[in-house]
Amino acid sequence: MTATNAADTFGWGIAATGSIAETVGRVIAAEPGMRIAAVGSRNKDRAAEFAAKVGAGTAYGSYADMIADPAVEAVYVATPHAQHREIVAAALAAGKPVLCEKPLGVTVAEAEALVAQARAADVFLMEAMWMRFNPLIQRVQATVESGALGDVRSVSASFGFPMPYDPEHRLWNPALGGGALLDLGIYPVALAYLLLGAPDSMAAVGALGPSGVDAETSLLLGWDGGARAMLETSLVSMLPMTATVVGTKGRIDIAPAFHAATQISVHTYGADFGAAPEEFRIDSPAEAYAAQAREVRDCVRAGRVESRIMPLDATLGVLRLLEDARSALG
Repeated sequence: MTATNAADTFGWGIAATGSIAETVGRVIAAEPGMRIAAVGSRNKDRAAEFAAKVGAGTAYGSYADMIADPAVEAVYVATPHAQHREIVAAALAAGKPVLCEKPLGVTVAEAEALVAQARAADVFLMEAMWMRFNPLIQRVQATVESGALGDVRSVSASFGFPMPYDPEHRLWNPALGGGALLDLGIYPVALAYLLLGAPDSMAAVGALGPSGVDAETSLLLGWDGGARAMLETSLVSMLPMTATVVGTKGRIDIAPAFHAATQISVHTYGADFGAAPEEFRIDSPAEAYAAQAREVRDCVRAGRVESRIMPLDATLGVLRLLEDARSALG
């Protein structure tokens, strides 16, 4: 790992030039104590154009050259899913900490190999599940853990919207890791996993699209204690994108879009079931992007190779559920 520059800013390298890379890149560039040191792409012209947008120091026409830049202290990977394995593995091999967009791998085997590589080399690795860094989602988690809702009995969540069919689009293209589950369904599954842990059973029903990727799926997860999660995702219909957590003493409603929450309502049941809920709001979910970038920097500077907020075992646990669901759909 290289030293920071004279201004003591944390230097990021960004692998990709798409919309999510730009969104996160702009947040990082605006964050005190951080900078975009370099951008890498397979097309140097695109890299240069992107670098100008986020104020990056250098643009490279290859991911390898960006990773090798001594000014890059951590690499943010925002390429299509199918490219994650190669770029993350190269960064880890170079000793560079990595923040990788979800999912970490297209398959469990890919993700397990990357986690094993990171742990063997003592290099930081974290999946960019920004939902976990949203202050309201963290409040939901803390409320559940405090026992204020009693025993959680159910989690329901949905995320989906109609995406016009284009076999070359990353969401419909199997070669790019397409399908609703890996891109959209990961959020409902990750929420249930965050609050209830790994389930003991799962049932999946849904339909495939013309290209063979999963187009829509409903999941029912079960826990031996009786808790359940009812989750939906779709590329063909507009789903509510809400989430609800129900316990024996109350419930939490997360307004749409739940994965980018800006409002939650906490209902607790005492003698009066009609009591007004507590309302919590934030101005923008973009704070979660900044928070996950700070988590990477703080972990790296503290010598930690894994995040306590987004642990690698949780990444693998969610991906195993998604892979089982995809297998169930054929």
